Amino acid sequence: MELTTPLPPQDNEFEALKAGLTKYNESHTGDVFREKVSSFVKDESGVIVGGILGEINWDWLHIQGLWIDESIRNHGWGAKLLSSMEEYALSKNTTNIRLETTTFQALGFYVKAGYSVFGELDDMPKGHTSYFLQKQLGI
Repeated sequence: MELTTPLPPQDNEFEALKAGLTKYNESHTGDVFREKVSSFVKDESGVIVGGILGEINWDWLHIQGLWIDESIRNHGWGAKLLSSMEEYALSKNTTNIRLETTTFQALGFYVKAGYSVFGELDDMPKGHTSYFLQKQLGI
């Protein structure tokens, strides 16, 4: 046996770890539906000027990021992306959503959209707070 030095993993090493974790987790939960999902706002030339990324697993949608270019902010695109993702989650019988944002990002936006804070992590990143939010659809 050997313990390696902490370094960025090779692709095959990362996949081996993920496969081991998945096998262990599913031995307790049963097979888990997983799906990566995204939606984008593109300009007339097809250039991405906004988007949302997420992953469904364990009957939750984890929104991993939502970005809107400065040039189209405050025109409702963020709300449209979020709403579209929520509708997609419902189409997959997923009613729970979670996400993370920080003090310099969009806490007010998510609260206005019906998300509630269930946790905070101070000084993450340094000088800021990270907020963990959730929303249950259909209530």
